[in-house]
Amino acid sequence: MTRPRPHPAGRLRTLCWLACVATLLGCAAPPDGAPLEAVPADEGPRVHAVEVVSNGWHGAIVADRAEVAATGLLPEVDDFPEAAFLEFGWGDREYYPAREKTLGMTLEAALVPTPAVMHLAGLARAPAPEDPDSEILRVFLTDAGFRRLVGAIADDFVREQARAVPVAPGLYPDSHFYEARGEFHLFNTCNTWVARKLRAAGLDVSPSGIVTAGDLMDRLGKTLAEAGRSQPARRLGGSGDLYSAGQRTRRRGRAL
Repeated sequence: MTRPRPHPAGRLRTLCWLACVATLLGCAAPPDGAPLEAVPADEGPRVHAVEVVSNGWHGAIVADRAEVAATGLLPEVDDFPEAAFLEFGWGDREYYPAREKTLGMTLEAALVPTPAVMHLAGLARAPAPEDPDSEILRVFLTDAGFRRLVGAIADDFVREQARAVPVAPGLYPDSHFYEARGEFHLFNTCNTWVARKLRAAGLDVSPSGIVTAGDLMDRLGKTLAEAGRSQPARRLGGSGDLYSAGQRTRRRGRAL
């Protein structure tokens, strides 16, 4: 089942409201929190490739399922036995899973710190440049860096037992939402979260000031270019449908 695309006029109104909110809050200092962590040393051969994907609104991280499973750090991989790749996204607990977004939901998610969810999707292949509505940057990591990345993501799952339990169906055929740690707000969006996880992996990218997907991809692109650590994204894992259930779903959609 293909997810309905948001009406352009509705999306424009939402973006205008968010722009106003961002302008009003732009002069305010971010809320107090832990100081920015130092970038871990990440020397050695870069043998793992992860994809940072954006649909123009929401950023996410895609990694090889077998490589994630091999770390032993993320038991939720067992929820996706047929997947070749896994896509990780984080966002507002109410807004992110909602099929129909409202202006009230958008403003609450932006202005009020709210609980978060993790979206985990099983993919039949890695995202490719020709996929509709996708921008992709590839990041190469060492064994240690990849393990830190998986560990940082795994730490954000809320578990009352050995494996987190899904709390809602995901956005794609083979996907789930899970309760997640952290609070979502304008200074801590899904795109801020992606930057924070990459920094934990050893990439010298600061999450401060990253709000939109454009912020994330611009800063990450510059960081990778300066470090000489990026290559043009190419198709991995063969061709065909992206989603493990064999159903093609467009990646476009609003998610905070």
